[in-house]
Amino acid sequence: MAGSVVSPPRRRGGVSSPEAAVRRAKIAPYLLILGAVLVLLLGMGYPVVWQVVTSFQKYGAMQQLGGKAPDFVWFANYIAIAQNGTFWAVTARSVVFCLVTAFITIVVGVLLALLMTKVHAVARFALQIALLLAWAMPVIAAMTVFIWLFDRQRGVVNHLLSQIPGIDMIGFNWIGSTPLLFFTVASIIIVWMSVPFVAFSAYAGLTQVSGEVLEASQLDGAGALQRFRFIIFPVLKPVIAIVLLLNLIWDLRVFAQITLLQDAGPKSTDYDLLGTYIYKTGVAGLDFGGGAAMSIFVLTLTIALSWFYVRGLVKEETR
Repeated sequence: MAGSVVSPPRRRGGVSSPEAAVRRAKIAPYLLILGAVLVLLLGMGYPVVWQVVTSFQKYGAMQQLGGKAPDFVWFANYIAIAQNGTFWAVTARSVVFCLVTAFITIVVGVLLALLMTKVHAVARFALQIALLLAWAMPVIAAMTVFIWLFDRQRGVVNHLLSQIPGIDMIGFNWIGSTPLLFFTVASIIIVWMSVPFVAFSAYAGLTQVSGEVLEASQLDGAGALQRFRFIIFPVLKPVIAIVLLLNLIWDLRVFAQITLLQDAGPKSTDYDLLGTYIYKTGVAGLDFGGGAAMSIFVLTLTIALSWFYVRGLVKEETR
């Protein structure tokens, strides 16, 4: 009919096409992350549930061999570790170790990233290749090299230090003399293996810093520290926050490096961190219930560390 207005077509159920498109746009992000969430639930859900259940059980060698069903002791394992002075000493040592090591890693990584922005392209390429090789080296291979470097008789470190007049370091035991030296060596190794990740992440962040702004601030009389504090650091802050969190988590759970150093030196609990102590309790000591309770404690500690970062992200998004 002339002059009549044709209404736009509607989908079944009375929902117009623009409204359906808006709804699909809202649902799409959740559908995209659904696969990753399912993989995480399948890959990590069962081990976590098993750990939680086992932490409430008396689970030893007989249960592991299938000879006897585990008995539920409920919070007995948690009470036992709460009364275990050695466990709390290892926990305090692990927290201090991860804080110091992660801080040094961040500082060295950021300095290397700043260095890559200042050197010639050829030197930058060589530095990046060296960092990649250090990052890609397997843990076993890296530990073999470092144990040889700090060997008391044939180590390169003792040999070079002995070249200083009046100093004889041949025979000095870096790994087995004191816990402080042991963890100093361990920290050097972990920093060496973690710095490439921090350096590349920080370098990627530095590429977002405006060269014009840096040049203008330099013309206005701003020094290097002022430019870093007021221009570079605000850009790097989100990158530093996430790599610091990741390094804290990794260093809190470090296991392979400490185990291999202990194989080359002392095996006392004075040289343990949480990873090795839980292994000795749960697997080597056949106290799977106690080891599971300790693992849940470490998981809770890791979530607590992550919460500060997540809360900071929420505040930033709110602003």
